[in-house]
Amino acid sequence: MKATLEVINQMQADGVIGNYAIGGAVGATFYLEPVATLDIDVFVSLQGGDASPLLSLTPIYDYLTTRGHKTEKEYIIIAAWPVQFLPPGNPLVEEALAQALETDLEGVRTRVMTAEHLTAIALQTGRAKDFARILQFIESGTLDVDKLDGILQRHGLVAKWEQFGDKFKDNL
Repeated sequence: MKATLEVINQMQADGVIGNYAIGGAVGATFYLEPVATLDIDVFVSLQGGDASPLLSLTPIYDYLTTRGHKTEKEYIIIAAWPVQFLPPGNPLVEEALAQALETDLEGVRTRVMTAEHLTAIALQTGRAKDFARILQFIESGTLDVDKLDGILQRHGLVAKWEQFGDKFKDNL
């Protein structure tokens, strides 16, 4: 993964992407036991090009393919890792990107979403694997409950959190 992160950092240094943060299952592994995953989700703020309200990932694909990286479906393969670049699709993900923490992986600087944002995004997404990840976060004791509560309140997820608690109360 080190080589993949080096390429992403170079993209940022070259101005292809703005701020970025690792999310999804790989992001969760910075806080939890590693789980099997096939790809890296990289949430990116895209550099403003023209005045179009449509976001385009074309500069990312062009940058990487001209440097020999191959595309495969929605992924770009960087140092053997399928990477999916995702613009933030809602205010919660925008906040998670803005408040991501800088960390070090194998000597490479990278940014990772906080455990609380990863939990809130998993709750918002609501798939079975997301609920399992939420339970892992709860059981790990890594969550700052006050911080999570603030995020849930700001993004209208309190009722969904309460439903989650009712559904999984035997696991909490």
